[in-house]
Amino acid sequence: MSNELRKRIITSIVLLTLLTLMYFYSFILIISLIVISSVSWFEFSELMSKIFYRKKILKLIFKFLSLLYLSSLTFGILYVFSNKVELKFFLVYPILVSIASDIGGLTFGKIFKGKRLTKMSPKKTISGSLGSFIFSILLIPFFTKYFFEYNLSELIIITIVISLISQIGDLFISFLKRKAKVKDTGDLLPGHGGFLDRIDGIIFSI
Repeated sequence: MSNELRKRIITSIVLLTLLTLMYFYSFILIISLIVISSVSWFEFSELMSKIFYRKKILKLIFKFLSLLYLSSLTFGILYVFSNKVELKFFLVYPILVSIASDIGGLTFGKIFKGKRLTKMSPKKTISGSLGSFIFSILLIPFFTKYFFEYNLSELIIITIVISLISQIGDLFISFLKRKAKVKDTGDLLPGHGGFLDRIDGIIFSI
């Protein structure tokens, strides 16, 4: 096992533990969301500064829109967890689908390799994208009791759509990184890069 992969696995375990604690403890949820959204906005702002370093108006517009989006997302999650407990699984599910998509993409991409998916992200392959869908669908049996109002075919379609949006979010941030000529949005998460590298699919899929 390479040192980079080891770091990635350890960081993933820590993040999944944090996600679990956020689900059960409100104060951890509040603090974590504020920190994650703030750091992610800062990382996005840095990308915008590199891409639009000569276009101050565009840079400010994108920074404002991203701040508005992340703030709305953060307060929306806090509102659901505080006042709409019955909807918690509707937030948790997209997050888990996004995580499964990442794992499936990485696993299938490493094993099967194959043709590149797009020029925006050289490491993304068609086999990896298929792996993302497959791993996401594997979550369905664990959630059927929570989404009893949907039949199996509806759940499969919903899950595929969430996975697709998550992959598009990942590709979008990859596209911005290529424009900014950087490998990662940050270096706070060993093996993953920045917070935005980790939640790029999640902030779109939710």
